[in-house]
Amino acid sequence: MKINKTIFAFLFLFMVSGRAQVEEAYKVLRSNRGSIESYPVVAQKLINVGLYFTATAYLKEYLFRTSGTKARKIDALIDEVITHIGVKQFDVMPLSILKKSQAPMVRYILAKKYFRLGEYQQVLKALNGTIPARHSAKPFALLLEGSTFAVLGKNKSAKAAFRRCIEVSNDAMSTTDNLNRLRQLSINKDYCIVGIPRSDFAAKNYVDANSMYLDLPKESYIWPEVLFEEAWNSFYLRDYNRTLGKLVTYKAPMIDYIFNPEIDVLESMTYMELCLFDDARDVVDKFYKKYHQDSLSVKKLIGKYGKNYKYYYLMSKSKKRGKASGNYLLNKYLTYLLRDAAYVELLDSFNKGRHEIKLIKSMRDRKLRKIFLSNLKQSLILQRDLIGAYVRKTIIQFTSELEKSFEGMSYIKLEILARKKDSIYNTKRSYGFRSRGDIKNLKRTDKQYFWSFNGEFWADELGDYVFSLKSECRNE
Repeated sequence: MKINKTIFAFLFLFMVSGRAQVEEAYKVLRSNRGSIESYPVVAQKLINVGLYFTATAYLKEYLFRTSGTKARKIDALIDEVITHIGVKQFDVMPLSILKKSQAPMVRYILAKKYFRLGEYQQVLKALNGTIPARHSAKPFALLLEGSTFAVLGKNKSAKAAFRRCIEVSNDAMSTTDNLNRLRQLSINKDYCIVGIPRSDFAAKNYVDANSMYLDLPKESYIWPEVLFEEAWNSFYLRDYNRTLGKLVTYKAPMIDYIFNPEIDVLESMTYMELCLFDDARDVVDKFYKKYHQDSLSVKKLIGKYGKNYKYYYLMSKSKKRGKASGNYLLNKYLTYLLRDAAYVELLDSFNKGRHEIKLIKSMRDRKLRKIFLSNLKQSLILQRDLIGAYVRKTIIQFTSELEKSFEGMSYIKLEILARKKDSIYNTKRSYGFRSRGDIKNLKRTDKQYFWSFNGEFWADELGDYVFSLKSECRNE
C-alpha cells in the first residue's frame, strides 16, 4: 500500500508540475500572438516535462521558417528531442532545411540522407568535425563513417573508424543505465565489430575475415544475420562443409524467425560445388514449393494497398498481438520485422508519444488543449505512418530479394543440368550411392573442436557446425 501511495504522489506532483509548464508555454504563445519567435521558449517548456512529440512540431516549424544564426538557437533542443524520440521525425525533412542546423544529431541525420543518396563525399563532409567526441550521436556517426569509407574502398580508414566506434560505444554504454539506449549502443557496437571483417571480405582477405568474424559474440542481437556472411566467407575459402554447417544453423528453433532467401541459394550452390547435384536440385525444388505461390499473393497485397501506411501499421500491430494471416510468407516477414531493432525503436517512441496525450488532456483551458493536442496529433500521425512506411518498405525489400533468389535458383537448375550432363559424358563414376560423410573430410583449426551432431541445437554451439561430405567432383 505504501508503494502505491508513493507512486500516486509522484504522478500527482508530475501532473501538477507538468500542467504548470504547459500553461506557461501557452501563455508565451498567447502573449506573442503565436509568433514564430516564441517557439524556442514554448518548445523548451514542453521538453522540460517530457512532452517531446508535442515540442517537435514547434521545432520543425521554426527550422522551416528561419535561417542562419536564428535557426541555430534551437540546436540544443533538437538534440534533446531526437535523443528521446529517435531520428525519424527529422529524417523526413528536406536536405535544404536540415542544412540550416548545426545540431550534432541533425548533422548525423544529414549524413545518413547523403549516404542513402550515394553521395559519399558529402557524408564525410557532413560528419567532419561537427560531432563532439562525447556527444550521444558520436558512436552512430563513427559507424556511418566507417561504412562510407568501406563503400569507397578505403579499407584501412574504414577499419580505423570501426575500431574507434567500438571504443566510443563501450564508453557510452558504461555511462548510461537507460535500457533503450543500452540496446541501441550495443547493436551499434556489434555492427562496428563486423564492419572490420566485412572490410576484409570486400578486399578479398577471406582468411583474415574468417578470424575477425569470431569477435562478434553469439549472444549479439545481430549475430543470426551475420552468420550468413560467415557462410559466404567459408564458401570463398572453398570450405564448403563449413558453409553448409553455418547454413544448417538457421534451422534451429531459436533463430528460425530469420528470413533470408539467399540462405537457400547459397546452400544449393554449395552442394553444386561439391557435385552433389541431387542435393542441390532438392533445395531448389523445396524453395519453389515453399515460396512461389505465397510470393504472388504478397505482391498483390502491395499493389492493392499502395502507400496506405496506416494499413501496414495495423498489420504489424495485429501480428504483434499474436494474430497470423493465412499467408506463410507474409507471416515470416512480419515475425522477422517484430524483432527488427529499427521497428522496435519506432514503435517504442510512438507509444511514449501517446502518453503525452494524457497530460495535455488534463489541462483545464479548452483552447490550450486544442492547440497542443493538434500539434501532438500531427507528430503522432507522422510517427504512425513512419512505422507503416517501414513495414511496407521491409515487405517490398524482402519481396525483391525473393525475386532475385528465384532468378538465382533458375540459373542453378540450368547449371545442375549442364554439370550432370558433363559428368555423364566425362566419367564412369556413380553419383548418389555412397555413405554420407566421413570425419576425415573435416577441416578445422586448433581453435575448433569436434562433437557429433544428431539434430540437436545447443545455444553455445550454434554456428559452429560443419558437414563432413566428400566432394563428388571427379578432379577432387
